[in-house]
This record gives sequence, C-alpha cells and structure tokens, in this order.
Amino acid sequence: MSDSNITDFTNPSTFILLGIPGLEAAHVWISIPFCTMYIIAILGNFTILFIVKTESSLHVPMYYFLCMLAITDLVLSMSTLPKMLSIFWFNSREINFSACLTQLYFIHSFSGMESGIFVAMAVDRYVAICNPLRHSTILTNPMVAKIGLAILLRGGMLALPYPFLVRRWPYCRTNVIPHTHCEHMAVVKLACADIRVSSYYGLFVLLCVLCLDVFFITVSYIQILRAIFRLPTKDARIKTFETCFSHLCAILAFYIPGLFSSLMSRFGQNMAVHFHVLIGNVYLLVSPLLNPIIYGVRTKQIRNRLLHFFTHKGT
Repeated sequence: MSDSNITDFTNPSTFILLGIPGLEAAHVWISIPFCTMYIIAILGNFTILFIVKTESSLHVPMYYFLCMLAITDLVLSMSTLPKMLSIFWFNSREINFSACLTQLYFIHSFSGMESGIFVAMAVDRYVAICNPLRHSTILTNPMVAKIGLAILLRGGMLALPYPFLVRRWPYCRTNVIPHTHCEHMAVVKLACADIRVSSYYGLFVLLCVLCLDVFFITVSYIQILRAIFRLPTKDARIKTFETCFSHLCAILAFYIPGLFSSLMSRFGQNMAVHFHVLIGNVYLLVSPLLNPIIYGVRTKQIRNRLLHFFTHKGT
C-alpha cells in the first residue's frame, strides 16, 4: 500500500476504491456479467420509456409510475456501473472526495425514490381493483404528478444528511474504501471518530423507507387479496391477480437484496468482505435489470407494442 494511504489526514482529496477485495485477479472476468447486466438494464429501461411515450393508450397512471421507475433505475445504474467497470478494466481506482459524496447521495436518494414508486404502484393497483369505477377520478394526471414530486422530495431530503455527515468526520487512518462504489457505511467506517450518528441515521432511514414502505405495500395487498377472493369465479380471480404479478416480482427483486445488504453492512462483521461487496452490487443492479424484463414479458400492452415494432420494422 502506498504511503499516501496511511499518512494522517483529515480531509482526503481522493478515496481509493478497491473493487471487490480478495477477488482482484478475477476483476476482468467478473466485469463480463456486470457489463452485460448494465447494457441490458440501459436498453430495457430506455425501451420502456420509448414505448410509453409513443403509445398513447399507455398514458395512464400505471405506466407513468413505470416510467418513473425506469428513470430511477437508469440513474442508479449510471451512478455506479461506469466507475465499477473502470476499476475492473483499467484499474482506475481513484475517486475525488466530492465525486464520492455525489455518488453516495445519488445512490441513497434514488434507492429511496424507487421504494416510494413501488408504494405508489401498489396504491394504483389497490384503487384499480378495489375501486375501479373511481380509479380515473382519484388518480388523475395532476395527482400522479403530485405523488411523483412527493417521492422525489422524500428521497432527496432523507439522503441529504448522508454527504454532510461524511464530510464532517476526520479521516486519519486510510482513504481506501473496500468497495466498488461510495456506499454510506463503507465510507464512514474509515473515519477515526465516533460514527454512531451516521449509523443511527442510516438505521432511521432504513426504518422510514424500507420498513414503512413495505408496511404500506403489505396493507395495500391485503386489501387487494380480499377484493380478489370476493370475485365470483376462479378465472376472474386469476385474471385480476395477474395484473399485480409483475409488481410483486419487481418488489421482491428490490427489497430482498436491499434489506439483506443494509443489515449485512451493519451486523455482518464475520462475513467475507467480497461477499458484502457482491451483495451490495446485486442490490443496485438486479432491480434495474429485472424491472424492464418483468414488465416487458408480463405486461400485454408493452409486449404487443414491442412485437408490433419489430414486425413492422422487419416488414
């Protein structure tokens, strides 16, 4: 390790991202699936945006929320993958202190926004199934815009203290981050100070965002299931439940890795570092990858529009 990494300092100009500690020799090989996932995520989410924009029949709340989800996934992917791939391919490990704080803010704010979008989509499914006649009057375009603004403000405001807390700590031991990106707890653990404020605030955000949002989603789906089971025929129940299946798959793809990664960063001290890093990357990459695939395959309108586009282009 170079002397610059062990010299006393309080305000490092740069951090050093190690990538995946212990697996440096395999970085090039690891980059292949990560790069593939990145390309699919970018193409898939841009395709969702393109289809919804060009197909007027999809200009309804469900697909507006899907567009918000696609934009959030694009920002999350672009905030982490380019730097990660530069580490894997070119050994470009340095990241400016301000750039690190910016990346940290974008990761945590847009993760919170994605969680809020899933709540909004659950509410949309609840209104569509439990109050179908009032759906168009409740979820009007101005209401959807207000919900989107509330999600944006909540995610941005809750993540705002993260970079300020990171900036206030002295870093007198090392500036080497054993991660592929500037994750909040991975950075503050380098501080030579009492970081309980950062840790407690991180837990507070975890409870406010993940736990509270999961609670609201669960309540919405309890009401949805009650409405489904009251339907007169089995075919009607199956058909109605299928309208929620894509949303449920996307929720599981986002919350399970996210909760596992957050808990591991605080309580999984006995686990290998490379396992921590891999789980953290899975959390940020799997959801942007799977969301367009799930909705593209499971949503009839999007699937038909894609088939029409390719067959018309071929003709």
